[in-house]
Amino acid sequence: MDAVDEIKQRLAIEDVIGEYVELKRAGRNFRGLSPFGAEKTPSFMVSPEKQIWHDFSSGKGGNMFSFVMEVEGLDFKGALELLARKAGVDLAQYRGSNYAKNAKTKERLYSALDLAAKFYQLQLKGNKDVLEYVLKDRALTKDTVVEFKIGYAPEGGQALSQFLLKKGFIADEIKKAGLGNIFSGKLRDMFRSRMMIALMDAQGRVIGFTARILADDPNAPKYINTPQTLLYDKSRHVFGLHLAKDAIRKNDFAVVVEGNMDVIASHQVGVKNVVATAGTAMTTQHLKEISRFSNDVRLSFDQDKAGLNATERTVILAAGMDIKLGVITIPSGKDPDELIKTDKAAWQKTVKKSEYALDWLVDFYARDIDITSGAGKKAYAAKIVPVLNKITNSVEQDHYRSVVAKKLGVSALAINKQSLPNEQKRYKKPKDIQHISKAQADVAKTENQYLSLMLMQPSLRLYMEVATSQMLYGDVPREMFIFIAKNSKEKARDILESIKDVQNLSDYGKVISLLYEELYANLEFVELEYEAARLQVRVIEHFVKEQKSKITAVLKSTTSDDEVTELLQKAKKLDQLLKTAKETTLGQR
Repeated sequence: MDAVDEIKQRLAIEDVIGEYVELKRAGRNFRGLSPFGAEKTPSFMVSPEKQIWHDFSSGKGGNMFSFVMEVEGLDFKGALELLARKAGVDLAQYRGSNYAKNAKTKERLYSALDLAAKFYQLQLKGNKDVLEYVLKDRALTKDTVVEFKIGYAPEGGQALSQFLLKKGFIADEIKKAGLGNIFSGKLRDMFRSRMMIALMDAQGRVIGFTARILADDPNAPKYINTPQTLLYDKSRHVFGLHLAKDAIRKNDFAVVVEGNMDVIASHQVGVKNVVATAGTAMTTQHLKEISRFSNDVRLSFDQDKAGLNATERTVILAAGMDIKLGVITIPSGKDPDELIKTDKAAWQKTVKKSEYALDWLVDFYARDIDITSGAGKKAYAAKIVPVLNKITNSVEQDHYRSVVAKKLGVSALAINKQSLPNEQKRYKKPKDIQHISKAQADVAKTENQYLSLMLMQPSLRLYMEVATSQMLYGDVPREMFIFIAKNSKEKARDILESIKDVQNLSDYGKVISLLYEELYANLEFVELEYEAARLQVRVIEHFVKEQKSKITAVLKSTTSDDEVTELLQKAKKLDQLLKTAKETTLGQR
C-alpha cells in the first residue's frame, strides 16, 4: 500500500469535501452547490461508493486529491501533504531518510513561526502607544489586526529569541525560521521596534513576516521582510491568498496590488479578492499560484515610474501564459490604500473595471516614442513585436499584429516579417490546474456526457464511427475514447475493471459512470440514442469550429495563392465532415 491508498482508506471523500461544501444526502450520493461558481440549484455530486466527485456546472471531477488541488490551489504534492496531515499519515515512512529529516525540520519551523506571531500579537496588546498607532494612525480595526496576525516586535533585540529558547527551540532553528541572526556569538532578533504583519501560505500557516517601521526614517528601510528560508520564498509567496482565495473564486477575478497594506485596507472594506507580492516583482510562479483560483488576474500597481515599469514587466511575463491579464488604472493617480481611505465606494467600483493587458501595453509603449517617424516606428516595433511573439493563441496573436500595423501605419505583412525570426519559439501552457472559461467548460461537459454514454451503453458505440479521439480536447478523454473503441464489444464493468490500475483512466471512468447515473440511468433507450447522436454531432462541431478558426487566422496573414487554395480545401473538408456526421446520425436513428 502506498501513501495515497492509505490516505484514501483513512479519509472519506464526503468528509474531506464536506469541509468546503455543504453536502446533503441524495440517495447513494451527496449533493451540494458548486464551489467553483455561483449557483442556486445544486449540481455538485459526491459518490462515497466510487470515492469520486463531479461538478456538472464546470465539467470538473476526480478524487479527493484533485478536489483539494482545485479548491486550495495546490499541486499534487501539496494536496498529498495536506490530506496526510488530516489523515494522520506519516509520509516519511514512504520516503527516504533525508525527506523525513527535512519534513521534521519544516514542522519545527512552522511551530516557531506560529509562536512568534502569537508573541508579537501579545506585545502589541501590551503596548498602548503602538496599539494606538495601529488602530488610529493606520486605521485598522481589531478584527483586521486579528485576521492578518498583526503584532509588534519590541526593542532590545533578544525578546523573541529568549521566548523561543524557553519554549525548547534552539538557536539554529530560530535562525532557519528567519526570526534571528547570530552576531558576535550572540543570538539576536531579526526584527526590532516595528509593526509586524504575518506572511501566511495558502493554507493560512505563518511562514514569515513583513516588518514596518513605526515612524518614517529616511535612514532606515520602511519595510523589512523575512529572508529566504525553507518555508518562505518571495518569488512564490502571494500575500493574503489564504484570505482571498474564496472571494477570488466567487468573483472570478483576482486583483494584485503593490503593498501588503493595500491588501489589508481592501479586505477591511469588503473587497477581499485582493492579494499582493513582495514589492512589484511578479514571477510566473506568482501568476500560476493566483490563476489556480481564477484565470482573470488584474494588476493595480501604483502610477509612479516603478509601478508602471512593474506593470509592463508583468504584462510581458504573462503574454506566453494562459491567463487573462488586465490592468486597473485609478483615475486620480492614487494608490489603492489612499483611494480606500478617501472613497471606499470608488475602490469597490474601480476593481471591476480593467483594461486588457495587451491593449494597455500597445498604448503604453507609444507614450514616449514618436511613432510618426521612421526611427520611432522601428523602436516601437522592436519593443512590441517580441511580446506578440509570445502569445500562444494564433487568433489573438494575429489580431494584435494587425492592431500594431494599423497604429504604425504599415502593412500587416511588415509586422509578420519582423516576427519571423522568433516564430519558431513556442511556449508550453502551464500544466498546473487552471481556471477554465465557460466555453471550455461547455466542451468538457459535452465530452464527458458523450463518453459516459459510450462507456455505459455498448449498443450506442456506433456513434463513435464518425468521431475520432483527436476531436476531443482533454488528454484523458482521448485515452478513454481510444480504449472504448478498441474494446467496443466489452461491457462497461469489464472496461472499468481493465483500467482500474491506470490511475487517470480509472478515476475518469468513475467520474463518467457517476455522470451516467445522474443524467441517464432512468431514460428509455430511444432517448439515450437521441442523446448519443446529439453529443457526437456536438463533439464534431467543436472540433470543426476550432480548426476553421485556425485556418481563418492563417488566411489573414498568408500571401501565397497556393497556400490559400490548400487552406480553403481544408475548410471545405471540415464542412463536409460535419455534414456527414449529421447525415449519418439521422440515418442511424
